[in-house]
Amino acid sequence: MNNFDWTQLINPEFYITLSIGGVQIGLYIVLFIVFAETGLFAGFFLPGDSLLFLSGIYSRDLVQNLVYIPSDFLNVLLLSLAVAVMGVLGNMTGYWFGAKSGYYLFKKEDTFWFKKKYLLQSKDFFEKYGGKAIIYARFLPILRTFAPIIAGIVSMDKKKFMFYNILSSFLWSFILIFAGHYLYGVFLAQGIDLKKHIEFIIIIIVLISTFPVLMKLLKKRPVEKL
Repeated sequence: MNNFDWTQLINPEFYITLSIGGVQIGLYIVLFIVFAETGLFAGFFLPGDSLLFLSGIYSRDLVQNLVYIPSDFLNVLLLSLAVAVMGVLGNMTGYWFGAKSGYYLFKKEDTFWFKKKYLLQSKDFFEKYGGKAIIYARFLPILRTFAPIIAGIVSMDKKKFMFYNILSSFLWSFILIFAGHYLYGVFLAQGIDLKKHIEFIIIIIVLISTFPVLMKLLKKRPVEKL
């Protein structure tokens, strides 16, 4: 924690490699961020896709802080399962929060932690895609935070919500974590260490994950009449 720089807060690698008093706590931070980003509306600014991808690269380091597992595959599997469970719990929390305070949220004024425009965009997205929005939103920044809240606000059937919630969480965690882990191995075999190109990886993932959101916003811009 020495030489701390506030810009580190937007760098997923900072959380993954974080230690306090020589004790690595990266795994716990990753799990908390996954829960916060999907279960707390204030978590929309936290890293998501890039965090999971980099967690795949650092899977052995993360898991062995909790338990030693010699099998490389089991390390990645255990990490993916833990993240998936936290994603499910996060969405359940968001659904409950939306069901209990939907009216209040739509009346709430903007703050640093809360932007009503994100809530309205998520509502439009949800109305367009229905239950599948839970799956689509899981891979989209900001929307993944508000989709379960919207599901709670519109009283989506709980069994239907849980089906899409579990499916989306396992797809999200397994795809990104396994991709990060095995792509790291592929590139390392070619003499390229992805750990030395973290900034570049983060930029690519952010661009890929935010592109659909940007396109959606651009399509909604009013066309000026000549």
